[in-house]
Amino acid sequence: MDELLEILRDIQPDVDYEHCVTLIDDGHIDSFALISLITSINRVFDAEITAEDIVPENFNSARAIMDLIQRLSAE
Repeated sequence: MDELLEILRDIQPDVDYEHCVTLIDDGHIDSFALISLITSINRVFDAEITAEDIVPENFNSARAIMDLIQRLSAE
């Protein structure tokens, strides 16, 4: 989780990622930031995020993103 939080803070440092559950819904992560996030996740976690995975539910919180990474890593 620490690696993910570091990635998120590099992309958008002014967000409380440990408590926010509306990252996409409230625009904390916009489309450009999402592309950067996905690229970093693919590189750091070796988890390939597909178009089907790119839904707000998977990216609205750090916990949801980490759950997605764990699911993809298990496949």
